[in-house]
Amino acid sequence: MIILGIDPGLAIVGWGVVDYRAGKFKTLGYGAIRTPAGTRTEERLAGIYRDLNTIIDHFHPEEMAVEELFFNTNITTGIRVAEARGIVLLCGEQKGLRIAEYTPLQVKQAVVGYGRAEKKQVITMVTSILGLKEPPKPDDTADALAIAVCHGHSGASRMAKYFNN
Repeated sequence: MIILGIDPGLAIVGWGVVDYRAGKFKTLGYGAIRTPAGTRTEERLAGIYRDLNTIIDHFHPEEMAVEELFFNTNITTGIRVAEARGIVLLCGEQKGLRIAEYTPLQVKQAVVGYGRAEKKQVITMVTSILGLKEPPKPDDTADALAIAVCHGHSGASRMAKYFNN
């Protein structure tokens, strides 16, 4: 199964595509969609929409795994991230992808084995699990790959095949 992992954001949307078969991962591609600061929000969202559609059309994922929104103290930033996350979900739905959502705690638990793991630990494990020569950059991209790995390890991704056919 080809999984597209997404770490949503307005300035940077991390993405990673993995093929998960027989308990093994193969990395197909990863990167970040960046939108310029100072640009109108609607322009930034349109850019995310266009670029994400291009990624989906190129890799043909079957499923999309998206990180759930985590609010910190800056509510304005949280709202902007939620808007970008909405665009991500819209793209996946329009392309007919099965979509799963995971909390940061679930991702860390699946990748590191500890829900309170530090970002550095997650990056190290993603690099190891996927057999990458170097850690993916920026951190948003490493997070997106971690989300894809989490989905691959999730029973929900495997059970979807049996219940959605």
